[in-house]
Amino acid sequence: MRVRRYGGDSGQAFPIYITVVAGLLFLAFAYLAVGQAGATRNEAQTAADAAALAAALETRDQLAGEWLDNVKDPAAWQGIFDGDVQVADSCWRAHELAAQNDAHVRACGPVGLLGYEVDVETDGTVGESIVPGTEDIRATASAKAIIEPRCIFALPAEDTGDDELPTLSCEDQDWELSPDDLTDLPDPEDLFEVHLAD
Repeated sequence: MRVRRYGGDSGQAFPIYITVVAGLLFLAFAYLAVGQAGATRNEAQTAADAAALAAALETRDQLAGEWLDNVKDPAAWQGIFDGDVQVADSCWRAHELAAQNDAHVRACGPVGLLGYEVDVETDGTVGESIVPGTEDIRATASAKAIIEPRCIFALPAEDTGDDELPTLSCEDQDWELSPDDLTDLPDPEDLFEVHLAD
């Protein structure tokens, strides 16, 4: 008489089960490592964007100050709007904003007359993971911010001896300026737009 034995294959399935579970755990840790790297990369890009914008905004404020200093001299306006005036280096603002975002500036410099490009590196690393060496890897990123004039004006065809100032048209607003009443003047954001560039 034969006796049937049940569960004879269960011993063979157990190693396969362990292998599958180990593989799934490895994949989970690998995805975690990729997520850590992506998060660190995003932190670097945020710091770079903030740093570039900060430097450009500081330069924008300097240009607006130059325009205010020369508001009674319309012949000087175009050079200011073109960025063709002497302004101080604004990279110090990039360093400040990068530090506020747990990063440091590796390179900073003007782009043309009206822009800044900044490269940053995170202070923190990707962290420990199943991928060897990630505990020492820092993320880097770069960003460029551009300043664009928002205003146009027309100088008189010839000097008539009149002290009247030209109308300053800044996109959706016109500024009728009078040399005798300069209390209502455009703000820096009215004169210039600052944005990130690709």
